[in-house]
Amino acid sequence: MQIISALFMEGIELREVAGPATHLDLTGVQFSAAAPQAVPLTWSPHLCIIVRCEQDEPGTGALEVQFMRDGEQIARNVQPLSVEPGKFTYRLVRAELEFEEYGTVHAHCRIDLGEATIVPFTLLAPVD
Repeated sequence: MQIISALFMEGIELREVAGPATHLDLTGVQFSAAAPQAVPLTWSPHLCIIVRCEQDEPGTGALEVQFMRDGEQIARNVQPLSVEPGKFTYRLVRAELEFEEYGTVHAHCRIDLGEATIVPFTLLAPVD
């Protein structure tokens, strides 16, 4: 199995099109956001991970996401993953991230201890 995409976003909608095809409409894709208030605060962005499975693969494994700040793990999510061979699927991961100061968290996404896909998310100061 392979991670095709990992993005922080606000919403996802499945839309059927002609035949057996399905489209994913992602809204509010983001790599940063202004905090709703001054730190300290807890922020819970949604991470959408899109995975594909080759026709000759078993289609089962574990999806792990480690949220890292300055080399330290601040949150972690592990969940079973099942993808029909030859198909795609997606998983939503939502962690509660504690911010004592503004800065960047990196989501390290991987399947079965494989190579990580790393996605940054930066919390910015509130807009006046």
